[in-house]
Amino acid sequence: MKFDTPAGNNPIDQLKVVGQPVDRIDGPLKTTGTAAYAYDRYDVVPNQAYGYVLGSAIAKGRILSMDLSAAKAAPGVITIVNAQNAGKLAKGDLNTAKLLGGPEIQHYHQAIAVVVAETFEQARAAAQLIRVDYARGKGSYDLAEVKNKASPADVFNSAGETAVGNFTGAFSSAPVQLDASYRTAHESHSMLEPHASVAAWDGDRLSLWTSNQMIAWAVSDMAKTLGISKEKIRVMSPYVGGGFGAKLFLRSDALMAALAARAAKRPVKVALQRALIPNNTVHRSATIQRVRIGAAKDGKITAIGHESWSGNLAGGGVEAGAVQTRALYAGANRMTSNRLAPLDLPEANAMRAPNEAPGLAVLEIAMDEMAEKLGLDPIEFRIRNDTQVVPDFPAKPGSSDPQSKKGEQKEKEAERPNPHPPFSKRQLVQCFQIGAQRFGWDKRSSSPGQVRDGRWLIGMGVASAFRDNLVTKSAARVRLDGRGGVTVETDMTDIGTGSYTIIAQTAAEMLGVPLNKVKVRLGDSSFPVSCGSGGQWGGNSSTSGVYAACMKLREAVAQKAGFSANDAVFADGQIRSGTQSVALAELAGARGIVAEDAIEFDKLNEQYQQSTFGAHFVEVGVDAVTGETRVRRMLAVCAAGRILNPKTARSQVIGAMTMGVGAALMEELAVDTRIGFFVNHDLAGYEVPVHADIPHQEVIFLDETDPISSPMKAKGVGELGICGIAAAVANAVYNATGVRVRDYPITLDKLIGKMPSAV
Repeated sequence: MKFDTPAGNNPIDQLKVVGQPVDRIDGPLKTTGTAAYAYDRYDVVPNQAYGYVLGSAIAKGRILSMDLSAAKAAPGVITIVNAQNAGKLAKGDLNTAKLLGGPEIQHYHQAIAVVVAETFEQARAAAQLIRVDYARGKGSYDLAEVKNKASPADVFNSAGETAVGNFTGAFSSAPVQLDASYRTAHESHSMLEPHASVAAWDGDRLSLWTSNQMIAWAVSDMAKTLGISKEKIRVMSPYVGGGFGAKLFLRSDALMAALAARAAKRPVKVALQRALIPNNTVHRSATIQRVRIGAAKDGKITAIGHESWSGNLAGGGVEAGAVQTRALYAGANRMTSNRLAPLDLPEANAMRAPNEAPGLAVLEIAMDEMAEKLGLDPIEFRIRNDTQVVPDFPAKPGSSDPQSKKGEQKEKEAERPNPHPPFSKRQLVQCFQIGAQRFGWDKRSSSPGQVRDGRWLIGMGVASAFRDNLVTKSAARVRLDGRGGVTVETDMTDIGTGSYTIIAQTAAEMLGVPLNKVKVRLGDSSFPVSCGSGGQWGGNSSTSGVYAACMKLREAVAQKAGFSANDAVFADGQIRSGTQSVALAELAGARGIVAEDAIEFDKLNEQYQQSTFGAHFVEVGVDAVTGETRVRRMLAVCAAGRILNPKTARSQVIGAMTMGVGAALMEELAVDTRIGFFVNHDLAGYEVPVHADIPHQEVIFLDETDPISSPMKAKGVGELGICGIAAAVANAVYNATGVRVRDYPITLDKLIGKMPSAV
């Protein structure tokens, strides 16, 4: 099914099941410990051995020698695999560094061997007996030091640098100006379930039970890495204990398990030990950002420029902190730049809301700072600069620099269907208005450091939330059986987001059956290829794929009943047309009826800017003596299309808000810039928010549908909640103390020397 015209009335609009706050279908399995995660899969194949991954002790250089003799002689050891005996391996398309290092080392804790033994303890003990001699090379580990070596980097389908109008001239002549620099820290995903896999070979065919967000990507990259056809690989990931982007791609646990199982000639399970994950897998890169805003005295922005620098291994992607500034606020003269510097730290890659999360953490502080210069309320300043069209439509990658070649830029704009496309739906102003009333914004003191509750300085902060609504092709297979039951199969994953539930709700709504009559099977590469979980596209795209398959099944059922599919009604386990009705179970018979289809998104993406919006409100208390910051309450107001399940959607938003609090107040991978690794590479040293850090959270969803987005009229919501929340915390801290911190996380040492008198 091609989705190339806006959605009209369709069966989803009944909202009998879709849109209802249904409990998670997989909830009882998760809470009783019976949902089998990758490392729990004892049931899938017998005689499993254990693999233990050894990571490199240097960040850059070469392995000169590796003595395996003592490890091989250790009790229970079956085999040891390293680069010398693993056979020919290619680098996958989606990995920046090789998943098995040697002799060249590209980053600290790069996997260099896997020890296979009868028990985990034996494998771990033997790994400590491996003696490796390295030649350490010189690397770059400090973003600030290599910032000047950075170059523009393309962002998804747009250029790394854009310009509209004359930013330099407009900024220099603006009556009110802000020019400030900010920093965000390296961050770790810190999901509960570690990267883990069980691998088994049957001849030349590989079965892999793993923890992965994108099944089809895992199959493709494993096939390329091993040099075998995709048809000989089956990847299964029915339950994923969190990913946040760290499990989008094939990681070393999966490859090491596959290599180990092939060498040991028996199934092998591998889990990356927690201390290996920050350096061995991926992380969010630190950024250095500069924001310049010029405005007239009435608060209208006349010039806005945002530059962002991040770092990565050679061949890696950019953390594009300036990307949202192209579309969020009006202003005739604009400039954005996303530059990538070479770093020899572990790979930087997608982490929940890549680009916008660190970008809005900065931009939304700058907006507050500018509002203060103008003497405006921060919300009023944002409302005055709202826009219903995209003011800065980015050029395509590889296009010429619009700043230096204005003629070519005009030619490019003429080729576009619309150089300033309208938003399909944008209710940012409404989010602020509703949120301000609900949160009691009118009680906020405009002068910082004025409100106290005993020893606590109290402040309120606000920030915009913005994240593009991405949609991508997704397929599903739907089967109606002789008992009137429906089975949905798709390789979509559920990473804690509620995929099982909203997919079941979609099928139930489309086919007119109770929810308990729907069975959902996910996370298996033998099923039709879905969109996968990532980029905030999972819920909307995967349910649209199920919608397409159900529409095809409705047609098949109607044809068998002798009805017209256009006017047939599916309800109460029956199909009806006029006064006639037939039970679905009767039509399915013993053989059942099966339909398969995919949703494919077409030209609407080019005609409209599809985005999600929100407003974050935060109240904090800062201890006047110690500088300790405590979040007291939070509110997110979200405009994200039709909400398919308010209960699971709320869970996504409050989880994202929690991650944003972590980024604001505590999360930082500390780099040892002498030898190039993240020092605090476990959950003891890398601090994340716990229950005591997160008080009352409230989420409001606007009653919104977006027919431009999909037949579900929904949008993504899983990443919107993290976008802007860090800045709302930072702005609240400033309102409480009068101390402006531009270097995340906002730890007490950055406050305490500048705090107002505690007396």
